[in-house]
Amino acid sequence: QVQLVESGGGLVQAGGSLRLSCAASGIIVSINVMAWYRQGPGNQRELVAVIQSGGSTKYADSVKDRFTISMDNAKKLVYLQMNNLKPEDSAVYYCNAMGITYLKKDFASWGQGTQVTVSS
Repeated sequence: QVQLVESGGGLVQAGGSLRLSCAASGIIVSINVMAWYRQGPGNQRELVAVIQSGGSTKYADSVKDRFTISMDNAKKLVYLQMNNLKPEDSAVYYCNAMGITYLKKDFASWGQGTQVTVSS
């Protein structure tokens, strides 16, 4: 009932940049929080960045000052601008959204993930 579709992943050299996008669709009344997570080979999924509908943001220490999360709530889009990428940023990046549906129920949905590979 709520779908998230990520795009923008790919292969980039260390020091390069990528911009990830995530589009939410479905029976959404409002989105309260959107976030990006990542999972590298053999690692647990970790929070990269989160943004609330009011605009407040938080970042993992490993990406502070390099990554920027932003949201267009009206269009139900969230972005992750990633600069100065490092090989250790290589992972599958997942979009997450939490909010309320037209059925007056809370939802928490995940996208299918997009691969980011940073070569040294």
